[in-house]
Amino acid sequence: MFDREFIEKRLVRIEEIETSLSNPEVISKQKKYRELLREHTYLKRLQSKSERYFDILAEVEEYRELISSSSTPDDLKELAEEELPGLEEKLPVAESALMLEVLPPLPEDTRNAIMEIRAGTGGNEAALFAGDLFRMYSRFCEKKGWKISTIDASVNEVGGYKEIVLAIEGDDVYAHLKYEGGGHRVQRIPVTESSGRIHTSAATVAVFPEVEEEDDIDIPADDLRIDIYCASGPGGQGVNTTYSAVRVTHVPTGIVAQSQDERSQHRNKEKAMGVMKARLLDHLKKEEEKKKGSERKTMIGSGDRSDRIRTYNFPQNRLSDHRIDLTVYSLDRIIEGEMDGVIDALREHEVKTRLELETTRN
Repeated sequence: MFDREFIEKRLVRIEEIETSLSNPEVISKQKKYRELLREHTYLKRLQSKSERYFDILAEVEEYRELISSSSTPDDLKELAEEELPGLEEKLPVAESALMLEVLPPLPEDTRNAIMEIRAGTGGNEAALFAGDLFRMYSRFCEKKGWKISTIDASVNEVGGYKEIVLAIEGDDVYAHLKYEGGGHRVQRIPVTESSGRIHTSAATVAVFPEVEEEDDIDIPADDLRIDIYCASGPGGQGVNTTYSAVRVTHVPTGIVAQSQDERSQHRNKEKAMGVMKARLLDHLKKEEEKKKGSERKTMIGSGDRSDRIRTYNFPQNRLSDHRIDLTVYSLDRIIEGEMDGVIDALREHEVKTRLELETTRN
């Protein structure tokens, strides 16, 4: 059960922000204006979810009192007994929805994201699984109304992906997709398997928040090596016969980013630099967090490629997320992009972890 006073104290800020947003001085400072706008959007969402939760809670308590009271007329008690089960079903749903909003989003959560999917162990089957993950995320993004575009792709001979790099734009993209970083394992009978044996293969996913102006990522030109080459992926005849693909290497760290999806060398360089900056920002933050201690290890959104986070078992129609001991038997729907239930469970777990950390600090 949530503390109404705790939430109402947060909502007081709405009026302050609305006053600031109408101030010409604030409007002229784009960075500050964007920050206030994001905070206002979050608080209005918190207000809506909290109102629904407390309204349902009040009705549940009222109906329970009517049922337990000896002075309640029989017809009214009967009506309350009929209505109460439906309200009790709605209450945990409203509570979970509020749980996802009770803490302000982390600074990066509202950003767009860069996603990389790579085939791991398992040869052709791993490449096919990487393709399945790409389609799963693409369908999930479509359902969310997000824009997804390919930056770089390496297709193997059976139609899967050795690697594919994506840019995803929309509302709160990183807040939802940051949990996907890590190792994904698949158990199924490959299409190439004649004996019907179940094989285990793997793919890895990395997700980075897109770099924004306030990050102030300044990379000296001397730190970069830029190579231009012929694109080799499925981009059409023109792409494959011109030197339009761009590979950017950050020499001090060895981080590499490339793009060959556009016909324009300039656009490919722009996209590759976007990926480079996102990877470099992630690298710098990881180095900083190592110095600070182990707090990152408690957060689900810090997945490393080497961490096995999830298993997709097709014969049992089972998906297991090993970080929160979640097992569901609806893999057929999840692989078609119906990922909300899994992601909401991960988000709720992270909120609870953050609340525990705040309580410990205070």
